[in-house]
Amino acid sequence: MAKEKINAPAFDDIVFEARNKEYGAYKLRKRYNRNVTIALLIGILIIATVIITPYLNAKASENRSKRAERQVVVKMENLDQPNQQVAPPPPPPPPPTDVVQQQRYVPPQVVDSIKPEDVKQLMTADQAQTEVTNKEVVEVVQQVKEEVQEADAEATPFVVVEEMPMFPGGEAELLKFIADHTQYPEIAKENNIQGKVIVRFCVTSKGGVSQVSVLKGVDPELDKEAMRVVTTLPTFKPGKQGGKPVPVWYMVPIAFTLK
Repeated sequence: MAKEKINAPAFDDIVFEARNKEYGAYKLRKRYNRNVTIALLIGILIIATVIITPYLNAKASENRSKRAERQVVVKMENLDQPNQQVAPPPPPPPPPTDVVQQQRYVPPQVVDSIKPEDVKQLMTADQAQTEVTNKEVVEVVQQVKEEVQEADAEATPFVVVEEMPMFPGGEAELLKFIADHTQYPEIAKENNIQGKVIVRFCVTSKGGVSQVSVLKGVDPELDKEAMRVVTTLPTFKPGKQGGKPVPVWYMVPIAFTLK
């Protein structure tokens, strides 16, 4: 007796036997194997593209570089020699012969041209000491010594003298000059820096300003500006000690205030 072929229902049919098969889940389960196969093929294709593309690009660039190379062939031209013959240079002229000049010998004549009064006698040691003295050299040496002494005196200014230095117009004009010519530094303005800088300087024996320094500072920018203004001061009336102009120390306060 032949065996009957029994068709067993699929797993999806068993699961959705009493359910609505028109629902999307049934279709998804039925198409699951096909979707997996399609996704696998697409993944393999993408991976192969990623791997093969750089290789193809490298080959293409190599082929382009080979095509871009040019072979340069150097051909040497046949340079024909000129048919015209160049004449050789003329020979140098013969050296001149030495000409011997003969002169007649004339015997010298002895003439007594030195007079007795022209004969110079040697000086004795005493005469040399008294006559060789150079007064101009002595005067120059004395003048140099006096200048050195004046320079030494100029290098040590006085603190207090009989007649102190005077600015043209007095102390008020000095302060007015400083106020008119002082420029407030921008950095100090931005940081709101104020204060009074005390500057000391030397009024030389000629009325000039030298040896400027800050006795009491506030800020590097303000101190720098105060010293700059002091160096621009005009000539003072110099101080005097014993009726002679002498260098004297001088101090002036410079106030920096913001309105």
